[in-house]
Amino acid sequence: MVTKEKIEAIIRGHLLDGPVYLTGIKISSDQDIHVYLDGDEGVTIKDCVMLSRAIEAELEEQRAIFSLDVSSHGATTPLAMPRQYKKHIGRTLEIRLNDTTKAEGELLHADDKGFGIRFEVRENKPLGKGKVTVEKKQEFLYTEVKEVKVKLKY
Repeated sequence: MVTKEKIEAIIRGHLLDGPVYLTGIKISSDQDIHVYLDGDEGVTIKDCVMLSRAIEAELEEQRAIFSLDVSSHGATTPLAMPRQYKKHIGRTLEIRLNDTTKAEGELLHADDKGFGIRFEVRENKPLGKGKVTVEKKQEFLYTEVKEVKVKLKY
């Protein structure tokens, strides 16, 4: 039987802390294996093919029965690890917090503990009638975030 740990070990041995990294593995009960990759500068088809061949070679040696799909993390898939945030600095994020509130803004910075965004809101003028647009910043810890997606522009 193929396990997540076995697949992770094969991948770690192949990727060696390089610019392409693992963001997820899903294995169904009938041994359909899905491996998701991301990269500091993106993921190419060549990256996916090379890793797929490495995994297949190792599992076929062990006479495992499986199907395998190796693909990029995907543009609409939520960010899974802090490393992914850094390459999206300057892009707009859609954030859903653990307390079910939502936020949206331009990613300013990210580190191993959290990230910060900039956004605009309309507020009442301090004097007189009407509203004024105000720029604000907000910090988030990864522990308070349920899901973050990069907002795609069409």
